[in-house]
Amino acid sequence: MAANGDTATASNDVHGLGNGKKHILLNAFDMSTVGHLSPGQWKNPVDKSATKRNLDYWINLAKLLERGNINALFLADTYGGYDTYEGSLDNCIRRAAQWPVTDPTIPITAMAAVTKNLAFAITASTSFEPPFLLAKRFSTLDHFTKGRIGWNIVTSWKKAAFKAIGLDSPIEHDERYRQADEYLRVLYKLWEGSWANDVIAPDPENDVYANPDKIRTIRHRGKYFTLDTKHIVDPSPQRTPLLFQAGTSAAGSAFAATHAEAIFVSSHSPKILRPKVENIRNLAAKQGRDPRSIKFFATFTPIIGRTDEEAKARFEELKKYTSVIGGLVLFSGWTGIDISKIPLDQDVTAADSLEAHKVTSILEAFTTTSEYIPRWTPRVIAEKAAIGGLGPVSIGSPATVADEMERWIREADIDGFNLGYVTTPGTFEEVVDLLVPELRRRGFYPDTPEEPLTARERVYGKGQNGLRDDHTGSRYKYDVYKEDPPYIEGEEPPLE
Repeated sequence: MAANGDTATASNDVHGLGNGKKHILLNAFDMSTVGHLSPGQWKNPVDKSATKRNLDYWINLAKLLERGNINALFLADTYGGYDTYEGSLDNCIRRAAQWPVTDPTIPITAMAAVTKNLAFAITASTSFEPPFLLAKRFSTLDHFTKGRIGWNIVTSWKKAAFKAIGLDSPIEHDERYRQADEYLRVLYKLWEGSWANDVIAPDPENDVYANPDKIRTIRHRGKYFTLDTKHIVDPSPQRTPLLFQAGTSAAGSAFAATHAEAIFVSSHSPKILRPKVENIRNLAAKQGRDPRSIKFFATFTPIIGRTDEEAKARFEELKKYTSVIGGLVLFSGWTGIDISKIPLDQDVTAADSLEAHKVTSILEAFTTTSEYIPRWTPRVIAEKAAIGGLGPVSIGSPATVADEMERWIREADIDGFNLGYVTTPGTFEEVVDLLVPELRRRGFYPDTPEEPLTARERVYGKGQNGLRDDHTGSRYKYDVYKEDPPYIEGEEPPLE
C-alpha cells in the first residue's frame, strides 16, 4: 500500500520529503471540555478528559504531542450549549456533551513553555467581540509562542451563544460570512498594515524606544465595523496567525477560498469530500491563489492496537462507556434536527432540520448517503454518534490505520487530518507510539526539525513566516497599504 500513497511529488508540495512522497500533516484535535467527539468516555478509568480544568493535563498533552512531532494541537470551542435535542439543554449538561467548556486560549502559554515545535490552532468567533480585542490577543499569543499560533475562524450559529451576549437570534448564515469577511480585513489592517518592521529602535541616549511616525493609524469605515486606532501590539513573528477555517457551504467555501490557508473538513466518505475540496481549490485559483497552497485537514478518529485483533478488542471495551444520548445531543445541535422525534428506522433527511441556525456543511455531510452508509436513520446515527462525532473511525493495527489514511489522502485530495480522540491521552499515545513510527517507516512523516519553525513554516516551509504574496491579506502590508474606501449604505460588500 505504501507504494500507492505518493499522492504528490516533492516538486508539487513544500512537504515533499525528498523521496517523492507527500508529508501527511497531523493535528491533534481536542477541546477544553469533558465530552468532545466521544461523549461518555469520562466514565472510562483510563480517560483523563474530566481533568482538563487542571493545567497539568494540557502541559502533559503538549509534551506528548511534541514527542511525536505532531504539527499542531487544534482546539475547538463553543459559546453555548446544545439544546436542539428534546428542545432542552438538560441532556447536554447531564451527558457532558461539550459541557462545561473553558477558554482554550488560557493554557497556550503554559504549553508553549514546555515545547519548541508544537503549533496551536485556537478556535475564536468573529461574532462576539470587536476585531481590535481579538487582534491584540492573537498578537500577544504569537509573541509568547514565538510564532506557533493559528486561528480557526468561526462565525458562530448557536441561539444559546447569541442569547448569552444579549442577542435574541444569530445573524443569518450568509450575512455572517459577509461580516466575517470585513472582520478579517480589519484584522489584516491591524496586523499587517499598522506597524513598519523597524518601529522599535531603542535609543537610550535620546529617550526613544519606538518611532511613532512609523505606526499607521487605521481608519476603517465599513458596514459592520468602524475603527480609528493604531494596533497596540508590535509585529509578532507571523503578524497574522496561520488561518484555519471550517465549513463548505457556498458562503463558507467562498470565504475559505479568500482567507483560509488551512481548512478543516468532515465527511464519512472521501468520495463525498473530494468535490468540496476541488470546489474550494478552483475558487481560490480564480482569485489568483495557488490552489495547492490551501491545506485540507479531515476529521479522523483512530483506534490503534499493535494488531488488528487488539484494536478491535480495544474498540469493544470503549463501547462500554459510550453515551449514545450524548452523541445524539451533538448530532441534533449540529444539524438542527431533533432526532428524538424521529422513529428509529425512518430515514433522516435535510428536510427534518427545522432549525434555521445550524452547521450547514455538517447537515449536508450527515444526511448524504454513500456506499459506507446507505441510509441515515436514528438507529444508524445512534450507533455512530457516540464515538468520533459521526466522522470516520479507523480501527486496526498501525499498518491498517496508515492504509486508511493514505486512501483518504488519495481519494479526497486532502493534506492531513485532525485526529480526534476516544480517550485522552490514550488515543494520542497510540498515535505517537504506534502510528507515527509506521508513517515514518513508509516515508510519509518527517523527523523533528533541527530548529523551531513557526506555525506557517510548518505548513509552507522554512522562511514563510508571513502571509503568502497571493493571499488577500498581503495587500494590506505596511509598504503597500491603501485604506479601503468607506462603506456606502445599500452596497453589499462582496465575498471575493
